[in-house]
Amino acid sequence: MTVVLIAFLVAVIFAANQNDVVGWIVAVVSLGWLLLAGFVVFSIQKAARRAGQKFTEAQNAFNAAAGRAPSSSSADHGGTRVVSERSEAEEIRDLKLDHSFKIVQVQVRVIEDERAKGGAANQDTINRALETIAITSANARDMIKASGDSGEPVTGTIID
Repeated sequence: MTVVLIAFLVAVIFAANQNDVVGWIVAVVSLGWLLLAGFVVFSIQKAARRAGQKFTEAQNAFNAAAGRAPSSSSADHGGTRVVSERSEAEEIRDLKLDHSFKIVQVQVRVIEDERAKGGAANQDTINRALETIAITSANARDMIKASGDSGEPVTGTIID
């Protein structure tokens, strides 16, 4: 764009100094190229902005479908918007809960394996697995606290 602008200015200066028809024709042609280049550059910028808006809309639609908050990069806000910040304690609690659920899954598999044996099943193994599930579940429920840290377990309705 800069090169075309410089070519136009040089053509106008030479045309003005020489004051001949060919110089002015060259100046008009270089003006045409300058206008064409400007049109292309501004069209591409406008298309890029539209594509960015469409991408943000698609990302927000995806986030809404996934149950997450809208994207914070939308053009409406003009900057970054923090929806919520997770503390390190919440991250650790979530890791512990994930571990508890994995323990329960393993113990369920142990019970299923023993039950599949039929009469040869080891009842002590089944009882230990059930005891582990009970202890793990109690510990996991204790990790989930209601807002305000009142010590009460979280209550609510489960929505499928």
